Amino acid sequence: QVQLVESGGGLVQAGGSLRLSCAASGRTFSSAAMGWFRQAPGKEREFVAAVTWNSGNTYYADSAKGRFTISRDNGKNTVYLQMNSLKPEDTAVYYCATSRYVLGLRYWNGYDHWGQGTQVTVSS
Repeated sequence: QVQLVESGGGLVQAGGSLRLSCAASGRTFSSAAMGWFRQAPGKEREFVAAVTWNSGNTYYADSAKGRFTISRDNGKNTVYLQMNSLKPEDTAVYYCATSRYVLGLRYWNGYDHWGQGTQVTVSS
């Protein structure tokens, strides 16, 4: 099993920044990639960004490109999501997840372990 703990969420004004962290523990060797998803009230969970552990390849949703940066620290088994120029529409619960594969990272059903989520609220 892999345990994931997110942190770093909070309330920020539009245009501000937040940095989310996701610390993985347990059988992390089975993970090939980590991703961030978000879910706003009444909406489906949507892909935000992903990174592969070995090569560090990154993938972004169009809504995140140019504003968000995903990175990983292999030594700490931790993935970060730096979010800049935040907008009210970024308000959601943000989840990190692990995948055993490096393909299909934009789809939530390709992930096998999920964190509890951290709330991000952007005020206008």
